[in-house]
Amino acid sequence: MNGLLVVNKPTGMTSHDVVNTVRRLAGMRRVGHAGTLDPMATGVLVVVVGAATRLVQFIDGCDKTYRATLCLGETTTTYDADGDLVERRPVTVSQAEVEAALAQFQGDILQIPPMHSAVKIKGQKLYKLAHRGKEVEREPRPVTIHRLDVLEWTLPDVTIEVVCSAGTYIRSLAHDLGQALGCGAHLTSLIRTAAGAFGLKDSRTLEELRALADAGRLAEALLPPQTALAGLPVITLTPEQERAVGYGQTFLLDGPSDAAMVQAHDAAGRLVAVLLPVEPGVWRPKLVFSAAE
Repeated sequence: MNGLLVVNKPTGMTSHDVVNTVRRLAGMRRVGHAGTLDPMATGVLVVVVGAATRLVQFIDGCDKTYRATLCLGETTTTYDADGDLVERRPVTVSQAEVEAALAQFQGDILQIPPMHSAVKIKGQKLYKLAHRGKEVEREPRPVTIHRLDVLEWTLPDVTIEVVCSAGTYIRSLAHDLGQALGCGAHLTSLIRTAAGAFGLKDSRTLEELRALADAGRLAEALLPPQTALAGLPVITLTPEQERAVGYGQTFLLDGPSDAAMVQAHDAAGRLVAVLLPVEPGVWRPKLVFSAAE
């Protein structure tokens, strides 16, 4: 059991809850996830199983796509519908004004993470401080919002599509948009429709995974580990090169000269390693996957 499960996370569960469910279904502890989703959110959560847990770093940083519904005119403590109401204001904005305000947030921006988040300051998670009634100053963080489009307009609700870099808080975007409009806003629904190359069409519900596990067929839902490396060039190793990789040695390889990393497969198409260039024509392993893995 090594590979990726693209789970359609239900609302009300944490990402860690999903991981624990997969651990029980798979009967193994070596399970993780890439790209945390808030309990309220649904949609694409990439779960890694077995040796594929070592590939989380290649999935975490990928761009994400969201379908988000905002309620204008109300702000909450958590910037979403799970929080307490802080303020209610009248909503008199037009769709054109909302679209103009959204344009301010496209591109490279600085975003302040919400207090109710897992960001750590001086070793303490912000949400734990927030639960104790404390609010601390947070440093703005650079994020990139590639696209913002209005999909539905039924005031006071507005549904938008967001394509953004990893680390973007859609709750903060909703709150900041409300402040820019002068009426306030909070997030009422969030669906992650894609994480990098993984979309809802690739996903399975937990009910579907349970049914497969009950039938002893859970492995059918697994995508191969190399799916996590879709953006990296692929090279096929000779048996001699495979042995060198197994010993962690540098070796000669006619790989792409402009690649910062490549995925190396054996003759059967199985992932053997992720390689880094040492100098032109010479490579070394960054990650090695044994035959057992």
